[in-house]
Amino acid sequence: MEQLTLGLEQPDTTRLFDEVAALPILKVAFKKVKKNRGTPGPDGQTIEAFASEEDVHLETLRSELTGWTYQPGPVRRVVIPKPDGGERLLGVPNVRDRVVQQAMKIVLEGLYEPIFSEHSHGFRPGRSQRTALHEAQGYVREGKEWVVDLDLERFFDTVNHDRLIHLLRQRVEDKRIIRLIGLTLRSGVWTEGVVEHQQEGQPQGSPLSPLLSNIILSELDEELESRGLRFVRYADDANIFVGSEKAAKRVLENVSKFIEKKLKLKVNRTKSQVALSRGVKFLGMTILAGGVMAISAGAMSKAKAKLRELVPRGGRAPLEVQIEAVNKWYRGWVGYYAMGEYPSQLKTIEARMRARFRVQFVKNHKRKKHLLRKLRARGMRYGTAYREVYTKNHGRWRLAHTMSVNQAWSIHWFDDQGLLTFSDEQRPHWQEIKAYPVL
Repeated sequence: MEQLTLGLEQPDTTRLFDEVAALPILKVAFKKVKKNRGTPGPDGQTIEAFASEEDVHLETLRSELTGWTYQPGPVRRVVIPKPDGGERLLGVPNVRDRVVQQAMKIVLEGLYEPIFSEHSHGFRPGRSQRTALHEAQGYVREGKEWVVDLDLERFFDTVNHDRLIHLLRQRVEDKRIIRLIGLTLRSGVWTEGVVEHQQEGQPQGSPLSPLLSNIILSELDEELESRGLRFVRYADDANIFVGSEKAAKRVLENVSKFIEKKLKLKVNRTKSQVALSRGVKFLGMTILAGGVMAISAGAMSKAKAKLRELVPRGGRAPLEVQIEAVNKWYRGWVGYYAMGEYPSQLKTIEARMRARFRVQFVKNHKRKKHLLRKLRARGMRYGTAYREVYTKNHGRWRLAHTMSVNQAWSIHWFDDQGLLTFSDEQRPHWQEIKAYPVL
């Protein structure tokens, strides 16, 4: 970490705790916590309840901090299933603890941001998944098509507390801040009324966690820069771009040794890989030859699975309610994935939306004669509709893709019902995407 301070004037870090405990900073911190919403921690207090007596709660926090009676509570354990079958462990702190952590983040971020690597994009002001992907695109366009895709095994759960405190002490002179972070790390995990105190790991999902992660992994950034490697890191997701398979394999082996011996973290050798960029998923996207960006196959599969959940075959909710739910999800999804350079992928998802509704319409007409009557009422020719409903022996999914069903409930019919479409600039809702924030 010594390289961090070279050429930079060391700011005064002896009074950082006083800034964290100041009422104006606590007010700003709560404003951010309130904006991020979130569920209650173990004490059950909601953000709304805290806000109803904001001045009282913040003054109490300030008094506890300055009098050293503040004790962070344990975080509530939340287990989120991963698509690959694993689990992601999240920690939900109490609202008051979120405010203190957010205050520390505000103060420490100003100290660390100037020294973080330009190739680090996760959870930093002015940076995002988009900026990370655009940098990765540039490397592939330069001819660095071989990727070292590093996977850190259970990164957030295996952070070494002593090493993190050691790193903080190299930059932060105010021992009170170090002590406060130590109390936060050791506050424990609450699971069904039982508190477990852990010697390693930091709760993923707390306000301070992303900044601490970047502090830990800044050593990795420095090492990769010192080796002259092209790389992009977003939180614990790091890709290194090189010109040949042989070089990529050598880099994977050497960098893995550094991570495990120096950083005391574990590289998942099964999931880490060397591959051409077209075979690597990075932040939900895949960068093809020439630097062309496409939505990854995994992200497309997840989107289709989400549509199965939103529009089940046997769904009985009113059509307008289901369309509203699909639109809400799709605005967010396309707000991120529209950076892909294959409009056909958006068309595929939008076609799947309509197909899910058509399957539902077909299923809701339990008898074929009722479906035939409905198709006739929607203007389909009797002979064509009869043949497709009765003589082709289609299952519901294939029947929903027949000409009669597609024409009866056409793209324009779905437009009239308010189903959003972004894949065609001539369609009515295209302009809405330009104002939608990146996820």
